[in-house]
Amino acid sequence: MASSSPPADSTPLLPNYVPVPEAALGPALNEQGYFVGRVERNLFWVTDGTYQSAFLATPDGVVLFDAPPTIGHNLRRAVDEVAAAEGVANTVTHLVYSHHHADHAGAANLFGDDIVRIGHAETRRLLLRDNDPTRPAPQITFEDRHPLQVGGERVELAYHGPNHSPDNIYIHFPDHDALMLIDIVNSGWVPIYNLNLSEDVPGYIGAPDQAMAYPWKHYIGGHLGRLGTRDDLVLHQQYIADIVDSAHTALASVDPTPYFRKYGANPWAAVDGYLDAVTSHAAAPVIAKYTGVLAAADVPAFTTSTTFTILQSIRLDLGTGSQVHP
Repeated sequence: MASSSPPADSTPLLPNYVPVPEAALGPALNEQGYFVGRVERNLFWVTDGTYQSAFLATPDGVVLFDAPPTIGHNLRRAVDEVAAAEGVANTVTHLVYSHHHADHAGAANLFGDDIVRIGHAETRRLLLRDNDPTRPAPQITFEDRHPLQVGGERVELAYHGPNHSPDNIYIHFPDHDALMLIDIVNSGWVPIYNLNLSEDVPGYIGAPDQAMAYPWKHYIGGHLGRLGTRDDLVLHQQYIADIVDSAHTALASVDPTPYFRKYGANPWAAVDGYLDAVTSHAAAPVIAKYTGVLAAADVPAFTTSTTFTILQSIRLDLGTGSQVHP
């Protein structure tokens, strides 16, 4: 009987990356996997190290802002923990959707039907379309602005046009020196794929300017393990501006002709080769500059895919880099 050889090692060969900068890290999580902390006064934030939520603990009940499913039932635990410590009711009376995406709203159903849900009119339309029972559509909607007052506290909800998503709103806490704007700036980190998977590139790029027009000290960005500051938005803007500048340089310097000569009757192969070359040319100096400055800058797919997305916006939205046939 032939002896069988031992199975080959199937462990994937995984790349190494530079250590995460200390400044990008947040507080340690508790044994249940979350951290809840005070932003200012009775405004609190919750994180599982990857996603973030926030809530106001008022005498008339708790107002919750987003309900990420990765935090899930730990939102309830965080609210209970704070309510007990602050001596206020732990009943969640209101839920505000920043936007319709399931990764930030997919635990909304955990708080029952007897709460007031608020969101942009487009959020309601999209949630009714998606018909996801974990994300009940908001009953109260608005187009431009909605002042929210609960338990003596005020929150300013505003829509300034599409950015990450068609319905993403700005949530300003004027009495708590805070702004919540989801999926735009990952404080201390680069965006993940394709500008945080954003749908409107010019809107995404312009959103930090709009955010900086508000007065605030604390930034709740929806992702990762710490709150942000105004300096975080400035650094993010510099990173994006460097990608934009590098993309313009690459579009002006990489010649598409060799790719179309090589692949002849296969234009998609030529397009693939040309756009890959432009993207690599544009992304490389940005990756080198921000490695060790912004966490995950050296994860190639993130900056490279973001660069590709910005390149296509420069070409398609702004009209730069198109070759006109003579």
